[in-house]
Amino acid sequence: MTTMEDGQLGPDPGALSPEQLEKLRDYKIQTRIANEKYLRSHKEVELLLSGFYREMFLKRPENIREFAAGE
Repeated sequence: MTTMEDGQLGPDPGALSPEQLEKLRDYKIQTRIANEKYLRSHKEVELLLSGFYREMFLKRPENIREFAAGE
């Protein structure tokens, strides 16, 4: 396992068995499907995000995290 520049641990290819990898893959797919259904049924999320992106691109803050937090 390697350590990345930001201090996080990198991928460890042998950490999961083939069965675990398949379960993880299925979980990721089901999560994406659930997220997509949620976003499609809650249009207000799209409006909030588009408003945030608009302000972000207009103001181009140095620190996006602080900007998003409203600090």
